[in-house]
Amino acid sequence: MTDRAALLERLQSAPEWDLAVIGGGAVGLGVALDAAVRGFSVVVLESHDFAQGTSSRATKLAHGGVRYLAQGDIGLVREALHERTALLHNAPHVAQRLPFVMPAYQWWERGFYGAGLKMYDALAGRQGLGSTEWLGAARTQTLLPGLAAQGALGTLHGGVRYWDGQFDDARLALLLARTAASRGALVLNHCAVTALLHENGQVRGLQVQDRDPARPSAEGAPSAATSAATSAPITVRARCVVNATGVWVDAVRAMDQGATDGSTTAGPEAARGPAPAPLVAPSQGVHLVVDRAFLPGDHALLVPKTADGRVLFAVPWLGKTVLGTTDTPRQDLAREPQPFAEEVAFILGEAGRYLARAPKRTDVRSVWVGLRPLVKPQGDSADTKALSREHTVLIAPSGLVTVTGGKWTTYRSMAEDVLARAMARGLLPHKPGGATARLPLLGSAPGRPLSEPPGEHLYGSEATALRQLPGATHWLWHDAESGRPALSEAMVRFAVRFEMARSVEDVLARRCRALFLDAAAAAQLAPRVAELLAEELGRPAETQAFLALAAQYQRLP
Repeated sequence: MTDRAALLERLQSAPEWDLAVIGGGAVGLGVALDAAVRGFSVVVLESHDFAQGTSSRATKLAHGGVRYLAQGDIGLVREALHERTALLHNAPHVAQRLPFVMPAYQWWERGFYGAGLKMYDALAGRQGLGSTEWLGAARTQTLLPGLAAQGALGTLHGGVRYWDGQFDDARLALLLARTAASRGALVLNHCAVTALLHENGQVRGLQVQDRDPARPSAEGAPSAATSAATSAPITVRARCVVNATGVWVDAVRAMDQGATDGSTTAGPEAARGPAPAPLVAPSQGVHLVVDRAFLPGDHALLVPKTADGRVLFAVPWLGKTVLGTTDTPRQDLAREPQPFAEEVAFILGEAGRYLARAPKRTDVRSVWVGLRPLVKPQGDSADTKALSREHTVLIAPSGLVTVTGGKWTTYRSMAEDVLARAMARGLLPHKPGGATARLPLLGSAPGRPLSEPPGEHLYGSEATALRQLPGATHWLWHDAESGRPALSEAMVRFAVRFEMARSVEDVLARRCRALFLDAAAAAQLAPRVAELLAEELGRPAETQAFLALAAQYQRLP
């Protein structure tokens, strides 16, 4: 399933696929799994690594959307609550319920927010994860031991506790990819779609280029740039093509607009008409990671309305505390977007108003940024907080299916919608769905709390197979605060053999979340991880690109 040469051979030898999905993030992988379960032949093509973009940079919350309830979007909240249940059921080793506490420093806040959260409970109904409770000041501090009892906000009056979910986003994406593959889908990372193929005005396939970072260069060392330049293009025929590239959907739509019948290139010189109006207005979300000591315990902190009207989270996750997030318009589509100075100042400043120990810039272990694909309104708007969080599915006259918007929690229902639209349009034959609502992903088994440092518990029932690999007891990384083992040599080998990892970054950013938890520690791990990759892949693995990336994750503007 992970022999890359065999996967590429299968890609080239297939005469035609029912469905080709462009994009290996949450939605693309969700579409692939749903389609494979229905019995369609499916190929997924991801230009970089699975979940390398937005889908690995979430706030790690599988939630119904408390703030959407405040905005009156009842339909979105109801859908998300239903999907939250499915997610937690299907992958309990990487998705679990999480208690939140909303502190009250004004006398009216406890009653006001508690009433809203009771409505949240009512919408969840039998799918609720726990009942909302009103808390006194002492109980609030017991549950949030790092909370300030007295400070800039005044005196703590109490709080409200409610329940939602959290997950490891990148590992969930990998489970979707691998489960889809186990159902017959061909899933390829580091394989870029460079053009769409048209016949009689309809999309009938695409052109692909292998960009495997482990591909050897002419000198024998791996080089992504060299492999991209020298690998031969591959033509892939498909009855239906789905564009699920997140914030990059408009670039693929431009390929569709620019291509000509029978062509495998798409550029301005081949344009058939004006470029399509943009669907996406990117919004930047910044997250800062600090030590668990800033918010000990297993409860998350939610501030429903910060000084500028936004929401602030402080979430225990894999042995650290994640602070976020921002909602800032951004015009460029950088693969590794960087935070703005004002965003970092905002998060640290607001966290300092609520935590007994205010985090400083020097306390930040890692900073990472994601771009949300918010659906663009008809008129221009610079306020991304006001844009739709709901998803959109568009089918072009050429038959290209584009899906964008939405959020991680609703990836499964988005996938169902995509396939329903494609079947209604006649791009795919009708096949009944719904099976993914109760479809355990690979390794599905109850796991340890996600507030604990990473380790074997994230592998669920596959931990037994993990322990059979060489180096299962040779630990490369221990969590600095707890001293618990977090990454073994066997985990690196598992990443290559079963999880399609091809580079140091693939391992330390998404199979193991070291880059997102402690960028300096990740940099120290890189040389040994590169050695293990070389053993597994049979060729050298480079570290310089990853070290530069790790430096970026440590750098605050």
